[in-house]
Amino acid sequence: MNTSNKTPKDISNVWDDIRPYRDDEIPEAMQRIAEDKDFPKVMEFIYEGQDIEAKIREFSAFKTVSQFQIDFMFDAINAIIKKTTKGFTYDGLQNLEKGKGYLFVSNHRDILLDAALLQIALYNCGLDCSEITFGDNLMQPGIVTDIGKSNRMFKVVRKGTTKDFFKTSLHLSSYIRYVLNERNTSVWIAQRNGRTKDGDDKTSQTVLKMFSLSGDRNIGTNFSALNIVPMAISYEWETCITQKVRELYLSQEHPYIKEKGEDFRSIMEGILSPKGKVHIQICEPITAEELLAAGSLDRNEALAYIASVIDNRIYSGYKLFNTNYIAYDMLYNTFKFTDKYTKEEYKNFADVMHATLSRWKESLLPLMNLYLKVYSNPVLNKMNLE
Repeated sequence: MNTSNKTPKDISNVWDDIRPYRDDEIPEAMQRIAEDKDFPKVMEFIYEGQDIEAKIREFSAFKTVSQFQIDFMFDAINAIIKKTTKGFTYDGLQNLEKGKGYLFVSNHRDILLDAALLQIALYNCGLDCSEITFGDNLMQPGIVTDIGKSNRMFKVVRKGTTKDFFKTSLHLSSYIRYVLNERNTSVWIAQRNGRTKDGDDKTSQTVLKMFSLSGDRNIGTNFSALNIVPMAISYEWETCITQKVRELYLSQEHPYIKEKGEDFRSIMEGILSPKGKVHIQICEPITAEELLAAGSLDRNEALAYIASVIDNRIYSGYKLFNTNYIAYDMLYNTFKFTDKYTKEEYKNFADVMHATLSRWKESLLPLMNLYLKVYSNPVLNKMNLE
């Protein structure tokens, strides 16, 4: 099982500013993490009832990325699954070849868990783990960055002038292509910048433009070399629903400005909140034949076409839960999906929604509509395929 992050000696350090940690950087990172004042709380969550001091000593002795992932991260993710879900399932991994690098283009619902759960699925099926994109807004100095870069996360720069943005996008694009094609290592990336707040997953053409900045000038062969595999992740209970609805509501009149520490709070909320059932569907890889059509289109049309192919794969891969069907019937005042849930499940969903939104009594109705859209939009998207 290849979970290390070694780089061939003849490759320059051109990507040092964004790449994950290498094996020789792990010992110092482990020491910094182990000495962080909040780390014992993390270990208590993962290893409840065990000797935490002994576990921290074991952690401090890790020497490689592989040790960190297998002996710590997988324990952490499995603890999250055990304590906050009612089951994690996955399918479609039979579509992948061992030893080949794939670009997993995924809908994005939780800052850390979407990609983290994929790693468990890959590892359990005997496939190599992937590298993972991580926004520069999250890569602040400290324990989050050290854990992220030790877990094969690499930085995506999202700010700067137009000229700077082009430069950093080209840099990122070339790194992704190098990881996929030269190291035969997979990469997870969200289909858009930031999480989908309203449940309406759409692939951003900005992300696709970034992919195309490196590689062949012909857009069909350019994208064919990326081995794109759409991925759909579905949560029975949406993570960080309160923050998402609040942001949607506030951004209707003014651009939303995040509060200090909001990203970190979202990370913790996503980890700790109940999620019900969770499913990952690895969709069929996009074929060279499908991408041939893009080669005959102008650039914008080609990107729109590729985005639609990815979106349709993701929509078909949704695992719709009773919460999705209940929200659809509530929002549109129908009985279309009453065979998909019980009266008890309907009441429980309504109770959870009202408890979540009760603090905003003066704006309860518009917030309810936004809340219901988060859950019902996946139903609409999947229905539109039929």
